[in-house]
Parts: sequence; C-alpha cells; structure tokens
Amino acid sequence: MSPNGMVTTPHYLASQAGMKVLENGGNAIEAAIAATSTISVVYPHMNGIGGDNFWLIYDAKQKEVKALNASGRSGENATIGFYREQGVSKIPARGYLSANTIPGAVAGWEEAFQYSKLNFRSSLGWKDLLQTAIGYAKDGFPVTRSQEFWTKVNMNEADNQFRHLQRFDGFRSTFLNVDGSEFKTGERMRQLDLAQTLEQISNEGSKAFYQGEIAEKITRELQENGGVLTLEDFNNHESDWVTPLSVDYRGHQAYNLPPNTQGMASLSILNILNHFDLTQIEEGSAEYYHLIIEATKLAFNDRDQWLTDPDFVDIPLNRLLSKEHGAKLANQIKQGNNALHLNPLDPKGDTVWLGFIDKEGNAVSLIQSIYHDFGSGIIPKGTGVLLQNRGSFFSLDPHHTNCLQPKKRTFHTLNPAMLLKDELPVLIYGTMGGEGQPQTQAALITRIIDYQFDIQAAIEAPRWLYGRTWGADSNSLKVESRIPEKTIEVLKQFGHEIEVLEEFTDVMGHAGAIYIDQASGMKFGGADPRGDGIALGN
Repeated sequence: MSPNGMVTTPHYLASQAGMKVLENGGNAIEAAIAATSTISVVYPHMNGIGGDNFWLIYDAKQKEVKALNASGRSGENATIGFYREQGVSKIPARGYLSANTIPGAVAGWEEAFQYSKLNFRSSLGWKDLLQTAIGYAKDGFPVTRSQEFWTKVNMNEADNQFRHLQRFDGFRSTFLNVDGSEFKTGERMRQLDLAQTLEQISNEGSKAFYQGEIAEKITRELQENGGVLTLEDFNNHESDWVTPLSVDYRGHQAYNLPPNTQGMASLSILNILNHFDLTQIEEGSAEYYHLIIEATKLAFNDRDQWLTDPDFVDIPLNRLLSKEHGAKLANQIKQGNNALHLNPLDPKGDTVWLGFIDKEGNAVSLIQSIYHDFGSGIIPKGTGVLLQNRGSFFSLDPHHTNCLQPKKRTFHTLNPAMLLKDELPVLIYGTMGGEGQPQTQAALITRIIDYQFDIQAAIEAPRWLYGRTWGADSNSLKVESRIPEKTIEVLKQFGHEIEVLEEFTDVMGHAGAIYIDQASGMKFGGADPRGDGIALGN
C-alpha cells in the first residue's frame, strides 16, 4: 500500500530499480525504463533487449490513455518463397531462421522517454535510467530458480526443434558454465557483452542499437548463417503511437492495445461477460470457470480469423467489440453448457508484465517479451543480445490471415491492460503467458471488480489455462490443484478435458496489478507468488 507511487514487476531487482527512480523524483515512464532495462538483464529467459514491448501510458494531466506499439516488423527479405526454398513447411521455432523480425524493445524505451520529457515532470536523464541494468550485467546478479529450471528444460535433446539450445554458440557461452552445466539458483551470472551494449545505448540512445555497430554485428552473424534480417531493416525500424482499444465493463472503461496484439481478445471476453450477472454466479464455482472459458473460446474464434498487422488486413474492430456482437456471443453461451472446441492453441509466451504509477497519477502498463523462453536461442557474437523468435508465429500459408510478408508485424500475444473510471485509473494490470493472458486478465477483472477481492487475493486465487502443451494435438483445460475435486468433476460434465497441475504453477503466468482507490488516492499493489516479483510503494 502506498500514498504516492507504486511499482510491481515479476522480478524483485527490477521492482527495486523502478522504485529507486520514483524516490529520486522520476515519473512512471522513467521508472518503467529503469525496471524494464533491469529485468532484461536479470530475467533473461523471459525477455530482453532482443525482443519487443508494448505500452499503455496514462497521462494524468491530459486524462488520456496513450498506446505505444514497439514491436518489430519482418525483414525486407522475409518471404514465404525464401522459407520454402529452405525446405521447411513452417518457420523453425529456434535458430537463425526464427529471428526474422526486428527487436523493438530499445526503440520503445526511447520513444516513451521522449514522451515523458515533453509531457511529464522529470529531472532524470536517459543515461541515468540504464545504470542499474548495466551494473547487474557487468557485476552479476543471482540466478533465479525460474532461470535454472528453464535452462534445464531447453538443454533437453529430445526435441531439437524447440530445445537443445546449447547447440548455439552464443547460448552456450552466455547461459552455461565452461563445463556445459547450467547456472544454479543463487549463483552469480555476468553478461559482459550485454553490459557493453547497454553502455553504448545509454551513451548514444537507441540509434546505437539500430544504426550503429550493434546492428552491424547482429545482421552480419545472421546473414553468415542463412538469416534474413539486413542492416537496412534495422535502420528503418520505428515504434508507433496507436489509438488504444476500449470497451465498457460495469461502468468502467477497459483499455488495451489494438492489433497486431491480441488486446481485442482480452476486451472481447469482457464485452461478453457484460451480458451476465456475475453476482448470481459463485466465484470459484464450475459455472464461473465454464463461463469465462467459453467466452475466451468465442473471443479467440474472432481473434484467429482476423488478427495480424492492420496495415495488411482491414480488421472490423468496431463490429467485433460492439455491444451487439458481445450480446450475440453471450447468447451462444446461454444456449447450452457443452464446451465449444477450438483448433489447438499454443499457450507458450515467456514474457514480463510491469506496472507503475507515480504520485502525480501518471501510470504505465508495460509488457516485454522474446516469445519462447530464451527466444530464438541466438546471441550474435560480441552483443549479448538474445534475439526473439516472435516471427516464427507467421504462417507460410499465403491464404492465412497472419501469413508471412516482408515488413509486416506478426500476431502478438502481448497485451498490457488498464481500467479507468471517470477518466481516472482504477486498475493497472497484466500477465505473461501467451494464450493465457486474456484468460488471466479476465480472472483479475472479475475477481477485483465483480467479487471485490483485494489485489493480492485476486492474483493468488486458483487459475486455469485453456490450451495445449508441447507435443499435444488437442487443447485441454489446465487447472491448479487448489480447485476442488467436486468443481473439476462438474467441469468434466460440461465437456472439458481436465489436466490438474501443481497448486502454484508458473504455467499460469506471472500476473501483477495496481489498484487505485479514487476516493483516497491510495495505491494497492500485488505481485504473483508464481514468479519472482514484488510490489513496492513509497
């Protein structure tokens, strides 16, 4: 709880970096840059400067929500024909061919920083904000259990498509000891090449990454190994300010990012739930879970039909998020209890969500990712930059909505969220977890707004995830074991295939939230025990 500022992230060192900025007079955007650059170093399996990010920014002076799309486009040579010539039927999930989109994260940091300089009160400089990250990269940080676990998973040789990442020189020299073993929990890990890269960015700004020596090193190694990105692709990269999407929810305005993110799906679920009186449904009952799962499936049906780069497809967002369409989808659920079926969903998406609010009321909801844990597995020599594999989500079917084309943004699962009432923020929230993000956002909103849970209780409450696991050819409903057996039995009767997981599994993602009491101005922050984070206030 805090009367002034609040920070929540899925890593305690990142939360501390953000709070240090607020305590030194910085604003919410500056705290976000310090925290997200730090988490890029200390939680490298989940995100990094070789990935993308998306921002929702609340400007307290203007009483307005701004949205920043800092995702990268595919390279000018990234074509379906190119991949067909490589003899593949789909874009590989790992390796040089998977790194086919420009990393947008660093450009996003600087674009947001420029906005804060023009619109928010501040006394901190760009260089100041990266010093904590540089320090941890240079002097080292303690490896988390999460990093040790996911390193072991990705050294598994059983599936070379997704794992056995030690076959890549950069991964092996960065994330493994000299003897080839993984770093253990609590051991100190240094990333000296990454420290040097961050130093250059702190001195020269994002141009050092996109127009200088760093871009040259990255593209040279990619091209020497059959990759597609060029120096021209890096030179031409830019972030975009976009109009956020919003829907009404119980007298609040829920905000999210427009396509190419799945923010439309997160909002569509709320748009459907608006047509149900949740006070008549017990939270945690089989009926509660079933309703949100079925709403999710209907929202995903629309998403999968339309979602891609809006520069390439005219997406009918006004219709898809209209109250009339929400009512139509709600009626489909009301007509019966049998579970609807979707094509297999990929629940993968290793990501970090971070939330911030300063004492002036400016707020940030931010999400950053390299897609799979450890992304492409590729770290070009001398850079320390772990490149994302987000572009592996493109389809090589030319008739698919999200088909690969040059200079195109792919379907993105990332979607930070914010809830306002009377033009003031009430809830800043989000989570990691690919397909799970809209599902967990719905859990947070319903538990906090409809059932009046406090922040931490809402985050810790039992969660679910509808989707498949690696190697499976069908979806299942994964539930934490704290959900009672009786409830699980009723869900099975509704037609759900149930898979029971451990009681606090990070398969469900690392959620976080900040609630603002509008009457008192008090902030309440929460972090997920499934992750390594903490909420801090001042």
